[in-house]
Amino acid sequence: MQMNRSDSIVILTGAGISAESGLATFRGPDGLWEGHRVEDVCTPEALARDPATVHRFYDERRAKLAQVAPNAAHQALARLDREWPGGLLIVTQNVDDLHERAGATRLLHMHGELKSALCAACGAAAPWTDALPPASTCAKCNEPRLRPDIVFFGEMPYQMDRIYDALENADLFVSIGTSGAVYPAAGFVQTARAVGARTIELNLKPSAGSALFDETRLGPATRLVPELVDMLLR
Repeated sequence: MQMNRSDSIVILTGAGISAESGLATFRGPDGLWEGHRVEDVCTPEALARDPATVHRFYDERRAKLAQVAPNAAHQALARLDREWPGGLLIVTQNVDDLHERAGATRLLHMHGELKSALCAACGAAAPWTDALPPASTCAKCNEPRLRPDIVFFGEMPYQMDRIYDALENADLFVSIGTSGAVYPAAGFVQTARAVGARTIELNLKPSAGSALFDETRLGPATRLVPELVDMLLR
């Protein structure tokens, strides 16, 4: 694969890249996420119906971040971020902070972040590292409406305009550790293909959209991602 140092790269990462650090993938083979139905912890209806359970669930996920560390795949992408002179955007579906802790900066979280609280009244977001009880007060508007800064099912992912702008100018699109089943991220490969970008999937097993990629490489992210980054930087 020939790449010019001025080329633009868009990388999409999903739960598979953090699984090797010990974080559960979003939806396990039993349809549950950390023992909970997704409908009970990741929808606006769940938050309205049982805020205590939803807040406690994300408090537990936030606390678990202290027990895990970035792995070789996160570190390789951080190296690419440091050394690639062309355009680069790492779009993650993950709500953990492992990309940042590895050192990536050209990064956005399309589904929100565990270490952030969102005010449902004024829309302000603020860093948050401790437990977030229901009815916590927003420092900006003083309303007791803080919630986890997580994009629930039925809500619009963050910074979609920026993501599509990057995809429409991409020379290479790489999808890492994603199921290929959750939209709009599952459609990114089609957007990249439409503008002539080369497309590569790195995954443990073929995703729902594998047939859309120019190339699929199967194996653990901790092996495949460093290999790809080494190839790109050569």
